[in-house]
Amino acid sequence: MHGSRASAAALLDSISKQVRSSPSVDTAICTPYVFLETAERLLRNSTLAWGAQDLSEHGAGAFTGDVSASMLVDFGCSFVIVGHSERRALHNETDRVVAMKTFAALGAGLTPIICMGESLADREAGRTDEVILSQLDAITSTVDIQALARCVIAYEPVWAIGTGRSATPEQAVSAHAVIRNRVSAIDGNVGANLRILYGGSVKPATARELFSQPGIDGGLIGGASLVPEDFLAIVAAAA
Repeated sequence: MHGSRASAAALLDSISKQVRSSPSVDTAICTPYVFLETAERLLRNSTLAWGAQDLSEHGAGAFTGDVSASMLVDFGCSFVIVGHSERRALHNETDRVVAMKTFAALGAGLTPIICMGESLADREAGRTDEVILSQLDAITSTVDIQALARCVIAYEPVWAIGTGRSATPEQAVSAHAVIRNRVSAIDGNVGANLRILYGGSVKPATARELFSQPGIDGGLIGGASLVPEDFLAIVAAAA
């Protein structure tokens, strides 16, 4: 929850004019709801896709303040972030709610970026795999495995978000492998081709090493996306 209409427009305009397209990299920017019109206006003729940071699990109805998947589609969204750790923690979103939001996004033709990851307490207790698999299993029990192929998974260790701390390449690779192996056990082709991103204090200085690791297909960028030069450097590292 950063910025104003003017600063959001300046940020989007700067990135759209400087980003270098690459056939090997898909780049999307997910904005707060109130800036989606600005994103649609400034990015429609660029190589960038855009999306939202959350959505309702409900298609319509008396849910004041919520925003449905079809509303996001009206603003040209292709992506939506689902189950970000801050939504889970601050808004008490359960694994079941995240799964239903994923289902709603897919039903509208959006690509959900499904976030999952462990807290510092979970990691220190040796529960990283258990937590990740519980979050993932809620998705696979709600969404058909072929539909999961249309999703993007983002592994975001909660202890690395906004803290300046990043998981080591070894920690990230291990978590990504846990996710991919679980999906592959259901459908080997979907598991092999599933896009799994790393999110958690990704910086220009760490991006290239992280993205070069096996099984890490890109990044879900937080604070660095608010600085055009940093975000563009991370996109370049992905390419």
